[in-house]
Amino acid sequence: MESAEIRKRFLDFFKARGHAIIPSAPLVPENDPSVLFNTAGMQPLAPYLLGQKHPMGSRLADAQKCVRTGDIDEVGDNRHLTFFEMLGNWSLGDYFKEESIKWSYEFLTSAEEGLGLDPSRIYVTVFAGDENAPRDTEALEIWNKYMPENRIYFLPAKNNWWSPGDNGPSGPDTEIFYDTNKTPLGDMTHDEFVAADEEGRVIEVWNNVFMEYEKQSGKVIGKLAQKNVDTGMGLERITMVCQKVSNVFETDLFGPILGKIDEFTTSLDIRAQYIVADHMRTAVFLIADGVIPSTTERGYVLRRLIRRAVRFADVLGMKHGSLEHIAGAVIEKYKDIYSVVSESSSAIKSEIEKEESKFRQTLEHGLKEFEKGVDPFILATTYGFPIELTEELAKEKNMTIDRAAFDIKMKEHQTLSRTASAGMFKGGLANHNEKTVRLHTAHHLLLAALQKVLGHEVKQRGSNITEERLRIDFAYDRKMTDEEKKRVEDIVNKNIQARLAVVRREMPREEAMKIGAEMEFGAKYPDVVSVYFIGPSSNTPQDDTHPVSIEFCGGPHVGNTSELGTFKIQKEEASSQGVRRIKAILE
Repeated sequence: MESAEIRKRFLDFFKARGHAIIPSAPLVPENDPSVLFNTAGMQPLAPYLLGQKHPMGSRLADAQKCVRTGDIDEVGDNRHLTFFEMLGNWSLGDYFKEESIKWSYEFLTSAEEGLGLDPSRIYVTVFAGDENAPRDTEALEIWNKYMPENRIYFLPAKNNWWSPGDNGPSGPDTEIFYDTNKTPLGDMTHDEFVAADEEGRVIEVWNNVFMEYEKQSGKVIGKLAQKNVDTGMGLERITMVCQKVSNVFETDLFGPILGKIDEFTTSLDIRAQYIVADHMRTAVFLIADGVIPSTTERGYVLRRLIRRAVRFADVLGMKHGSLEHIAGAVIEKYKDIYSVVSESSSAIKSEIEKEESKFRQTLEHGLKEFEKGVDPFILATTYGFPIELTEELAKEKNMTIDRAAFDIKMKEHQTLSRTASAGMFKGGLANHNEKTVRLHTAHHLLLAALQKVLGHEVKQRGSNITEERLRIDFAYDRKMTDEEKKRVEDIVNKNIQARLAVVRREMPREEAMKIGAEMEFGAKYPDVVSVYFIGPSSNTPQDDTHPVSIEFCGGPHVGNTSELGTFKIQKEEASSQGVRRIKAILE
């Protein structure tokens, strides 16, 4: 069964069950400045999940275009992609767990209307319960109608609770897994299943979220006005399962794209072929939805994708200009499904060709800088010079590159990419550091507010940020009054409520100093620095409207101050002679 048939069957199945089929929203969110791209099917529907009435009704289904680049360095293996389609069906205060589970099982196993998968290869997980919500015994009882109980496993919130971030609709979920091994795994204990999941011997194919709770500042504050169902099934992954292959690139979604790459190379470097195929597919869809290569935000993500494609096209020995032909294969594959791709065909090829030419000039400049002995990190982040190429050139000259030192510097840089593309409200940080990131941004706002209230001579002398609170040490010769502390709090909260953009730029250190970027006393900075702008003119700091804050900083930060919550000073005290200390929190 080809991908087009899978997509059609999914939509037809839910249309027959009263769902209106809605078109995919563009990759660029229309009314959500806190994220760069739509990274999940629920994002365009968030207002309706919170209670707003959808013009098409309370039952919806779609195939939503999504982009995530948090795992860009993993692309080239058997499952990581930067662009994917998420099949989803939605209940906005209509049906709930009973119908959702029933229809999921029917679609997966029905040969007539669905995919005809083998029921004996299906496993299911449900929410084990915690302080936010009880154990989901209701889902267990429903699944018992279709599955033996020893194929159903209770897992904690990290596995079976879905939320778009610290704020918004959320809830427990039930996830459906499939055994793709030649020899079936059969019944497994709880621990055996967890191990099989971690080792990739079972594949998650569908996630049904029972969205009935609301989170604010990372905590469940109560139930939503309506109970919703939000499901997601990755088309690429389910196509891999249906076509009985072990790699998403072996499906028909990539067949013609890789076939076109084969016309331009004799190299057998499969990973490089996969990277070019993935990145060009994503670039085509981004440009079709109005993104053009640039040095900031969405344009930066697109530029990075195209330039990585150029780099790996070179690894494959592909000639300059080959990539627009690869783009043509992508357009041909999707022209009947997403008309915007075929309508933008000329613009897509033109932008890719222009960016390839620009990057080749950049490579030329990078080679000159390499000859001067410039730090590989600066070559990579400032000149777009791939570390792999730097290492190859170094090897030719019997030089050694300190890859460990480079990787340490790049780790923070890559975190910023995740922040940008995996959804800035979520921070793209798949661990507990999200609260720290929010406090880090509040720290910048606090310094700016202190300077406004106490005078610009206030300078940072140290800081410490944990998940619970921020701490700033600053040069000042007396205790702050209660009125001054209140004014500082009010300024910070005003800037949070103003929904100010937070934008990172790299620039020469001297340029950053000229525009007044704050720096930590005693810190040493490289020739090219990372600078964060917070405020109305964050994208163009030369404008008359000056940003609220400009600071030398490696990040990471949230994408918009609206994500922070309410700022509150807990304590102001002496730290040392001529230095005061503030501890503050976000509520």
